[in-house]
Amino acid sequence: MVAEGDGWPGALGAVGDELWWTEPRPAEGGRRALMRRRSDGSTESVLPPPWNPRNRVHEYGGRPWAGLAREDGPLMVFTNFADQRLYRFEPDGASEPVPLTPEPAIASGLRFCEPVIVERFGEVWAVMEEFTGERPTDVRRVIAAVPLDGSAAGDRAAIRELTDDTFRFVAGLKVSPEAGSAAWIAWNHPHMPWDSSELRVGFVSDDGSISTQWRERGGFGSSIAQVEFADYYTLLCTSDHTGWWNLYSHDPYDHSNGPVLPMEEEFAGPMWSPGSRWFHPLRDGRIAVIHGKGESRLSLYEGRAGELRQVEGPWTDWAASLTAIGDKVYGFAASPATGYELVEVDSVSGEARVIAHAHEGKVDPAYYPVPEHRTFEGPGGREVHAHVYPPRNPGYEGPEGEAPPYVVWVHGGPTGHAKAILDLELAYFTSRGFGVVEVNYGGSTGYGRAYRERLRGQWGVVDVEDCAAVARALAAEGTADPARIAIRGGSAGGWTAAASLTSVAAQGVYACAVIKYPIMDLAGWTGDDTHDFESQYIYGLVGPPEVLEERNRERSPVVNADRIAAPFLLLQGLEDAICPPAQSEMLLARIEGKGLPHAYRAYEGEQHGFRQASTIVDAVLAEHALYAQVFGFEGPDFALELEP
Repeated sequence: MVAEGDGWPGALGAVGDELWWTEPRPAEGGRRALMRRRSDGSTESVLPPPWNPRNRVHEYGGRPWAGLAREDGPLMVFTNFADQRLYRFEPDGASEPVPLTPEPAIASGLRFCEPVIVERFGEVWAVMEEFTGERPTDVRRVIAAVPLDGSAAGDRAAIRELTDDTFRFVAGLKVSPEAGSAAWIAWNHPHMPWDSSELRVGFVSDDGSISTQWRERGGFGSSIAQVEFADYYTLLCTSDHTGWWNLYSHDPYDHSNGPVLPMEEEFAGPMWSPGSRWFHPLRDGRIAVIHGKGESRLSLYEGRAGELRQVEGPWTDWAASLTAIGDKVYGFAASPATGYELVEVDSVSGEARVIAHAHEGKVDPAYYPVPEHRTFEGPGGREVHAHVYPPRNPGYEGPEGEAPPYVVWVHGGPTGHAKAILDLELAYFTSRGFGVVEVNYGGSTGYGRAYRERLRGQWGVVDVEDCAAVARALAAEGTADPARIAIRGGSAGGWTAAASLTSVAAQGVYACAVIKYPIMDLAGWTGDDTHDFESQYIYGLVGPPEVLEERNRERSPVVNADRIAAPFLLLQGLEDAICPPAQSEMLLARIEGKGLPHAYRAYEGEQHGFRQASTIVDAVLAEHALYAQVFGFEGPDFALELEP
């Protein structure tokens, strides 16, 4: 059931009066399905296997589809994961999807995301990522125009480039009504988009070129997370130059601008996936906005009245995937009792209802973990936010006077956030007597830029200290058994989990660890040793090249492997281009022959994060088996051999 429910729907959008989005299919090799909800409420999957509307731009992928409403049925374009080509598809016709872009000279080396159908020129405009060599950093990115007639399917020269590659990264493409202007977000190494990025605007000439372009906002230490055209003359964007991602308006013609919602709350988040939408303008001038501090709620903003009206409902998190049809707002929303559901909000009455992807109650809610939102004290008195989930099972109680084992869950990113929503994997463990605490350590998003930047130069220090502080506090108050505390995380969370086994700051806290597709060595996670998007991320998280080697010696789990005393489980996808298997293998080489109990499970066909049902099942059972062996109780029927 954990495997079946893995992954979230996303990429929600409107095509005329229809809704389209993508959904995960773990049982179908981890592909995404393209879903269509017609105006009569009927819902169907429109692309059978093996079609997979997903792309690898930045390796994490961005919005994979766009649509145009026509009298004879919608015209759709999408990126297909297997070859990364852009395809044209008419779902009401009988034909198969046809390619719009050529087979690249380098396998999967010509990628597209955030497509926009520009009817005025008969083209699809999109972010194009083109590899120029075999190395992961041999890459350029531009805004490009692809003919809808298929003439570029065998001819790379038929793709028009609308921008040059002055900027290493471009994202967030939007085209104004009647295609008179375009806007996008751009940034350069060594910045990440949430560090420093700028809003670029350009006028579109009659020949389809972007004749003039300029910086409208951002840069110089502030970041832009999203941009939208409210109408021909008004741009909306989110900027964090005050320390919070707030909403601003701009007139690209007279360059007037000003704040729309100046508040100490976040109205956006980190742009890990290009195409994220935290706000959406409505046709009557109001704006639907996702906002909050720690949690995200949906509200409707009426500018003339200055009123921000929250949408009532049980949902505590709204995904960055808003869209609208007329007076109706649509988004994916979740809560501690539900996964992400497709919710319709009547912007006039404020009423909200689930219309698709409804939560299926296959488990009695009495088994669902219930979060306690808490703030702990970290080193120096700093605040550390966390969600605490005590064990919960209506059929069992722990022995009287005995505190339960606890597992510290570390989110990835590290510029990310643990959300207090239903996660069946978490419920798997809390229903079996484990407590779980998700720590939003310093560096996490959702609490403003100052909280996010606590990690600047301190990765492997602040994250490790904050997680250890929460674990110690739970043990000291009697909530957790101090002898049975584990830590687990994936990607950047895998780094923190592994670093916690070697750091003096967490000495003696953890009895074991689960480390998934991790970063293990900072010096080996720069340049061509990882993907281009994060190839210089480390310089902001740890320090510039002149100090990186020294700090790596101090913090790296590989360099300090001789300090590891606790058993661990290491899980790795063999096709991971972000945290390659070499990262895990470095640690295995350093502990070889040292008698340290551990297990390594590597999975064919998996990239960064596990998507196949068989992998997810194996990983969950292996984790459970590790805890059973280390904590001394009966575990699942699963053979996990801890090798010395």
